[in-house]
Amino acid sequence: MIAVYPGSFDPLHNGHVDVIERAAAIFDTVLVVVFANAGKKPLFDAPTRVQLVRQSINRPNVEVEEGSGLLVDYAHRRGARVIIRGLRAVLDFDYEFQFALMNKRMAPDIETIFMLTGEKYSYLSSTLIKELAGYRADIASLVPQAVAQRLDYHFQ
Repeated sequence: MIAVYPGSFDPLHNGHVDVIERAAAIFDTVLVVVFANAGKKPLFDAPTRVQLVRQSINRPNVEVEEGSGLLVDYAHRRGARVIIRGLRAVLDFDYEFQFALMNKRMAPDIETIFMLTGEKYSYLSSTLIKELAGYRADIASLVPQAVAQRLDYHFQ
């Protein structure tokens, strides 16, 4: 079974990695898809974000690529039957629930599964990581090494 884990991953952090690793243990293939979020101005362009995810995840059943358009259309093109969404808190659920219902309306054959981020990562967000990195705080324990190096270079 193929699952899609979409996100902007700007940048990827250990909460994302936790969800990817756990999903890879459940599904035959996990497609990590870097999408643009129209409501956000990304720190890194999509090809850089794809590269950082690829450098950070070493699982044979995880593929990483850039996506565009509607998520359900992408899932259909790739033969995915499941969309994975990571949840940190109740606020995430409200936001994600709306998208899950709309996706279900557009594609009744695709299920959305919510995975709770591991407790030790429940406070992480890409926004927080970018803010800390901008202040040159030590983020090495919060993100994969490739991401930490890229953020360090970016904020020099």
